[in-house]
Amino acid sequence: MSDKIPEGNRSARERLAQQREQEKGREKRRRTLIVASAVVGVLGLAAVVGLIAANVNKDSGGDTAAGPAIAPSGASGEDALTLPVGAADAPSTLTIWEDFRCPVCAQFENALRDTVSELVNDGQVRVEYHLATIIDGNLGGSGSLRAANAAACAQDAGKFAPYHDVLFSNQPPEPDDAYGKNSRLIELAGKVQGLDTPEFRSCVEDGDHDSWVKKSDTAFREGGFQGTPTVLLNGESVFPSKGGEQISPAALKKWVLAANKGKKPGTAAPSEPDAPAPSSAASSSASPEGSATADGSATPSPQGDGPADPAAPSSAAGS
Repeated sequence: MSDKIPEGNRSARERLAQQREQEKGREKRRRTLIVASAVVGVLGLAAVVGLIAANVNKDSGGDTAAGPAIAPSGASGEDALTLPVGAADAPSTLTIWEDFRCPVCAQFENALRDTVSELVNDGQVRVEYHLATIIDGNLGGSGSLRAANAAACAQDAGKFAPYHDVLFSNQPPEPDDAYGKNSRLIELAGKVQGLDTPEFRSCVEDGDHDSWVKKSDTAFREGGFQGTPTVLLNGESVFPSKGGEQISPAALKKWVLAANKGKKPGTAAPSEPDAPAPSSAASSSASPEGSATADGSATPSPQGDGPADPAAPSSAAGS
């Protein structure tokens, strides 16, 4: 019996082998096309996501991490993150870190505002304000950022101190992100004479100082502070107490005068041009018999000899 393969069978097998090779080639090309399409799809999706993120930042008034931090006029200190109020050569410095959505900050401001104003006007103390946005991080929203930017815009106009007072005197309840609306911040600017101008409105609506506010908040978080308000007298914490004594109008005045004993009051003009000292009459909405709390209720103003009742600072944790 012959072991040779008939010519017809050999041709059939060769054609079958060729068909299989052709199918393998087509399958390889199909897989390559699928992989390439997937890569293009991923890149396209990434581009779309990036575009959406950019538009979200633009709509919210935010900026990229690489955006310039534009400091407001007259800002001083390291990285120009300080908003000074009072004589530059005052013998003592009161450093205050605050968040405009922080209810304890409002309690501090509304209780101590008259005393701080008196000490500033007498040249006993210079106040250095710093802004943080921890409530936005803890509760969500953008009111801390938007209000801080608006306050920086007021600084440009030489109106930081009175506008700062208006914001705390009209502070909404902590969960209410009313300060996230630029329209509300512009409305409150009407309570400060000469502040509601086209320049101020443009600064608020465009978020001119958003990057600067974010930089200030980063400095707060990296500074090891526990929460807002953080109040330091010549670098020593005085809120909610100092040396076992709770802060109050009388206690703060006593601490400042003790620190200034034998020193001359300051007389030099403040760094920010035309910036007035804090005023207890900055907001027409403040009750004449008490201070407005975060929920809008009235609490008695602390008397000169009576202790304040400071609450715990708003925590920076969790943001």
